[in-house]
Amino acid sequence: MKNKITILLAISLLFPLFLQAKKKREQVDRGIQSSTFIPKGQWMVGGSFSYTESSSDDYKFLILKNVEGKNYSFSVSPSFGYFIRDNVAVGGRFSYTRDYIDIGNLDIDLNEDLSFKINNASLLQHMIYGTGFVRTYINLGNSKRFGLFNEARVTFGAGQGKTYSGEGETLDGVYEKIKHLQVGIAPGMTAFITNNAAVEVSVGVMGFDSKWIEQDHNKVIEGSRRETSAKFKIDLFSINLGMTYYF
Repeated sequence: MKNKITILLAISLLFPLFLQAKKKREQVDRGIQSSTFIPKGQWMVGGSFSYTESSSDDYKFLILKNVEGKNYSFSVSPSFGYFIRDNVAVGGRFSYTRDYIDIGNLDIDLNEDLSFKINNASLLQHMIYGTGFVRTYINLGNSKRFGLFNEARVTFGAGQGKTYSGEGETLDGVYEKIKHLQVGIAPGMTAFITNNAAVEVSVGVMGFDSKWIEQDHNKVIEGSRRETSAKFKIDLFSINLGMTYYF
C-alpha cells in the first residue's frame, strides 16, 4: 500500500511537468514556410566543363630539379532532370574525364647522397561515368531567385589507363582497367540570373566510394587493387560549379 501511494504521488508531481513540456513543444514555431521554388512538371538541363593545361622547361622547385614535361586535364558533364512534384526532381548525369601527364625529365634531389631521376614517363587515363540522382529544393526565405538543394546520387564509371616509362629496350608499360562506384549526398545552392537560367554550386559531404583496378604489366604480369572508403566531411575536390536551364 505504501509503495502504491509513493507511485501515485510521483505521477501527480511529474504529470504537470510533462504537460508543460508538451505544451512548449507544440508552441515552437520556427517561421519556416513551405513554398514552391521549382514547380512540378518542369525540366532542367545543364552541365559543367573544365580544362587545364601546363608545361615546364628546365623548371626548379624545392627538391625538384630540371623539370621538363607537360600535362592536361579535361572533363565535361551534361545533366538533365524532371520535377515529379514541387521542389523534387529526378534525373541523370553523364561525365567524361581525360588526364594526361608526360614527363621528359625530373630530378628529385633530397640531399647530396640521395637523389632520383625520372625520364621519358607518361600517363594517360580516361573515364566515363553515369549518375542517377534525386534532388530536393528549398528557397531562401520568400526568395524566388536563391535556393538550396540536396542531391542524393549513385554513380558508376568505367575506364582505362596507360603508363609508360623508359624507351627502346628499357621500355616498361602498365595497362589498367578501372571500375568506380560512388554513393553520396551533395548539398548545393542555386542562383537564378534570369527567369530560366541559374548558376549552381555543390559539394560532396557524405558518401561511399569503391574502385577496382586490374593491371597488365608488359602484357605478362597481371595485378589488381581495390580501394574502398566512407566519409562524412567536406570534400574540396568534389566542388562543382555549373549552369542549369529550367523550362
